[in-house]
Amino acid sequence: MSTRETTLRESPAPRVVNASAWLPAMREPALRAIVPLLLLACWQLAVSRGLASDFVLPPPASVLAAYRELWQSGDLQDALKISLARAALGLLIGGGMGLALGTAAGLSKNAERGFDTVLQMLRTIPFIALVPIFVVWFGIGEISKIALIAGAALSPMYLGTYHAIRGIDPKLLELGRTFRLSRAHQIRLVILPMALPGMLVSVRYSAAISLLALVAAEQINANAGIGYILNNANQFQRTDIIIAGVLVYAALGILVDGSLRLLERKVLVWRGPRV
Repeated sequence: MSTRETTLRESPAPRVVNASAWLPAMREPALRAIVPLLLLACWQLAVSRGLASDFVLPPPASVLAAYRELWQSGDLQDALKISLARAALGLLIGGGMGLALGTAAGLSKNAERGFDTVLQMLRTIPFIALVPIFVVWFGIGEISKIALIAGAALSPMYLGTYHAIRGIDPKLLELGRTFRLSRAHQIRLVILPMALPGMLVSVRYSAAISLLALVAAEQINANAGIGYILNNANQFQRTDIIIAGVLVYAALGILVDGSLRLLERKVLVWRGPRV
């Protein structure tokens, strides 16, 4: 056998790329990108046809240039760190309180009678309406901003947790009593696992509300963060930077929700793939 034949026999066969394997994985991202791409095309069309002036609605190229300007100066990176820290801390405080109170009210009738009415009343108050009173109570520093975000995140986390626990099938609880499980074992083995999907949905909703509250909080005499960039751009009439900042808020919402969706799939792997 010649050397060439030996080499051909020993060399691995070329890998054939199976298109059917990756096409389904690309289908969902492609479908999700259709509407944003259509909006971007309509935006560019409106500017190019003169339906809106460059000052009122700068073209996408101007907004991209504004991003480049903010990134090269380092302002965008610093603002993202500060804004995300505010939102995360407010979500941790408010969401943690909502989780604890919702769990207590869901497990105990006495706890529900104690504070459910007050929390239901607070739920009906728009968090924007709390801005003036929080400024009076906490001043115009970081405390008032964190308090506003925490207050906004508390109610959705409380309600979601409470209804997730109360919505458990009573037959499952009866099954636990049939097996003579203690209250602690019922909570650990039956109640919390069955309520976990609802709790994770509440975390996603509270995170979205926290980002909305962040927008309002950073209008309270902010000296750093994305809101600070927007306020400066408003003073200098930089509409391109204003739109860029608003789109940053939107991108943060998408990234946070996507991360929590991924966490939900990892934690709730026992449910199997969702349609």
